[in-house]
Amino acid sequence: MSTRNKLTPTPPRWAQNLLHWYCRTDLVEDLEGDLNKYFERNLKTHGTRWAKIIYCLDVVKFCRPYTIRKPDFFNLFIHYLMLNSYLKTTRRTLVRNKLFSVINIIGLAVSMSVGLLVIAFIHDLRSYDEFHADKDNIYRIITHYTPADQPTVDLASTSVKVGQQIGKTTSAIKHLTILRSGFWGDAIVGSVTLPMGAMWADSSFFNVFTFPLLKGNPATALKDPYSLVLTPKMAEKLFGETDPMGQLVRFDTTYYKVTGITNPIPKLSHLQFDALVSFASIERNHPSKDAAFYSWGNIWQNYVYMLLNPNINPTSVQTTLDHLNVTENKQLINQKISVSLQPLKQIALGPMLQNSIGPHISPVVIWVLSGFALVVILSACFNYTNLSIARSLRRSREVGVRKLIGAMKSHVVGQFLIESTLISLLAFVFAFVLFYFLQKQFLDLDPFISNLVSLEFSPKLLVYFLLFSVGMGIAAGLFPALFFSAINPVQVLKGASGWTLFRHVNLRKALILIQYTLSLIFITTTLVGYKQYQGFITLDLGFTTENILNIRMQGNKAALLEKELREIPEVKAISKSMMITSLGSIHGTSVKYKDTQDSSMAWLNMVDEQYLPLHDHHLIAGKNFTSKANTAQESEIIVNEQLLRRFNISPNNPAKAIGEWLVVENKKLVIAGVVKDFHYGTVMNTLEPVMFRYSADGQNGYLNVKITSTDLSATMTHIENAWQKIDKVHPLEADFYDDQIKKAYRQFSVMIRVIGFITFLSVCIASLGLLGMVVFTTETRLKEISIRKVLGASEAGLMYQMGKSFLFLLLLASLIALPVTYFFFDRVVLIHFAYHSPIGWMEMAGGVVAVILLALGLISSQTFIAARINPARVLKGE
Repeated sequence: MSTRNKLTPTPPRWAQNLLHWYCRTDLVEDLEGDLNKYFERNLKTHGTRWAKIIYCLDVVKFCRPYTIRKPDFFNLFIHYLMLNSYLKTTRRTLVRNKLFSVINIIGLAVSMSVGLLVIAFIHDLRSYDEFHADKDNIYRIITHYTPADQPTVDLASTSVKVGQQIGKTTSAIKHLTILRSGFWGDAIVGSVTLPMGAMWADSSFFNVFTFPLLKGNPATALKDPYSLVLTPKMAEKLFGETDPMGQLVRFDTTYYKVTGITNPIPKLSHLQFDALVSFASIERNHPSKDAAFYSWGNIWQNYVYMLLNPNINPTSVQTTLDHLNVTENKQLINQKISVSLQPLKQIALGPMLQNSIGPHISPVVIWVLSGFALVVILSACFNYTNLSIARSLRRSREVGVRKLIGAMKSHVVGQFLIESTLISLLAFVFAFVLFYFLQKQFLDLDPFISNLVSLEFSPKLLVYFLLFSVGMGIAAGLFPALFFSAINPVQVLKGASGWTLFRHVNLRKALILIQYTLSLIFITTTLVGYKQYQGFITLDLGFTTENILNIRMQGNKAALLEKELREIPEVKAISKSMMITSLGSIHGTSVKYKDTQDSSMAWLNMVDEQYLPLHDHHLIAGKNFTSKANTAQESEIIVNEQLLRRFNISPNNPAKAIGEWLVVENKKLVIAGVVKDFHYGTVMNTLEPVMFRYSADGQNGYLNVKITSTDLSATMTHIENAWQKIDKVHPLEADFYDDQIKKAYRQFSVMIRVIGFITFLSVCIASLGLLGMVVFTTETRLKEISIRKVLGASEAGLMYQMGKSFLFLLLLASLIALPVTYFFFDRVVLIHFAYHSPIGWMEMAGGVVAVILLALGLISSQTFIAARINPARVLKGE
């Protein structure tokens, strides 16, 4: 049968569809049968081609007035009348129930504004690097570094060697470019001196990325050594109105020629730069025989991007990288370095990587913000559902009448969905105004956020907003629509308010329970999170940070500024260090003990002899550094207890470790002292091996200044003046250690503020819903209240009688929310922090008390008014 169907020609499908579309239902079967008979006859006499042509002509020929299907104007008219009726009913419902309408509109508007904010935020993040022409084929090579006995560190940077090798190994790559960070200096043009940071980039940079040039040739702009490409903003700062092309810019004693001017760099680009310097410049200083620079292990400052040929599967390139990993790792001892591909779209919104360039945010943050926003939105939808079903007795009569006169189930569903959608669109107007207010507040939360996104309005964003508004209206009205469409006229006589979700659980109470459970989880999360944040910034680090001002030297000689600062009476002590610890920045190097095959990574800081006493580090064995101004070679090192444990150097008796030798960067250094363990990294890290090496100038990193002052503003002015004496170009960069620690944990501070704000909105919306339910309940039970009062009930007793069910729901919500929050922090969040504060009962119970007091205020205010009403006024008609 199937074989015959395949071999036997059939009439054209489009002609058959056309016939069914225009022909009357009562004629189409007979007419199609006749046409099929003619088609079979024509197959025998005229062949397949002509049979199909004749069939098509016959279909068109029979399109006559008596065969054309008449449009069902009556049904269209009915639908128009129904829609008009829906709109009138919605308007009357809004006017008749002013309080409920206001609660619904405000709740939906507030929650919708949060949704709009999250939509704009996600839209910006997903728009990163969208402007590149070949964005879908651009990949970055990232590195996975595993030192001996330590966890793997994922890096956005990689080695120059991998870029050179992969470019030679596979033909899948259309273009490949190598970048390097760390170019920094004072750009000098005539009398203008301007601090400028840049990146080295090779000549293929503009082949991979779409950064159009206003001036210059992208193919040659970065080809020659000492070529310089500027952004328009930097070019204007350096040259003013003068054409910068071909001009020279001096850094120290080296001149760079301006060979190109880019378009302004888009804000939503993970690559942000003031200038690009040709990679050939650095290659001139590092010829091919420089094995260290081109080694597989030089992974800290280089970035490799590639543009794959069209229709190339990146898996094939990853396979090549895997082979390269195996080959190169054979030459490494006690460490492993592997590389992999990362799509361009996952750089700004993807996994967290060390040495990342440009803004970045974890997808987890997006999920968390979206989840919180969803809870607020659901809370407003619950309010709508609650208040709609609470008025079910009145609305069910209306629905019953509609059904008796012929309204179908779909008509009832349509009525309530249109009603909720119109209310949602009305709320959208207010939400849009709130969005503009929240937009500024959100961007001002932290410079990181304002640098990450712009939240600028666009027509595309408006479409998303409107779709979200309509979707929220449908979500809010769907359950009431289904609820009312399911009733029949008999149920109208019984009333619909007693409908239950489960056997003994009223739907309205279930929704209130969910609302307050989520609100209590939010409140408790905010309180517990705030306590943890306070614990982070006040944690005993193992050394002193109070009243220490860290001044970044910016390439200046530390001794010159130290001399000026010692003239200020409020400055009590000064030390020098290469870096500031406990802020998340790390600098490590390989250390060996007696076994030359056994090396370990240890964190490092270069300090002078004043550093340990100024920071009150506890020296438990040995001695501090002494001035080595006249010593030609470094010979001593100070370590912490963890480093002794790592190499098993008398871990239980640190005094015996004094005099032992360690090999650090091919130098033999003797252990001169042992300090008590302290926090080199953040609270997320456990205590790790750390060492201090001596540097008379702290390698010109920072001056650590101990200050005792009763007028801090005047003291900072004196320090500013001292800085101006040694450097008139760079502004003073100085922060107190305690403030730097707060900045190190600012992401937690920002998240707590965001969660706190959403918590406030969630509680407000839930309270609005509770207020509406209390008002409705009070109105429907006025006769009961009056009768109880006539029988001698007190006002306090009436308040208890009216509010006990709501209070029971709040207590039940507390019993659910508190264990959930505790489990979430104890088993999910805090396990990622090596050091954190215990979860106390105060922050767990504080939110419950606050919510119950708020609910009591709402319940008592309405029940008190009802209890004060004269029973005669209510019962006079009975």
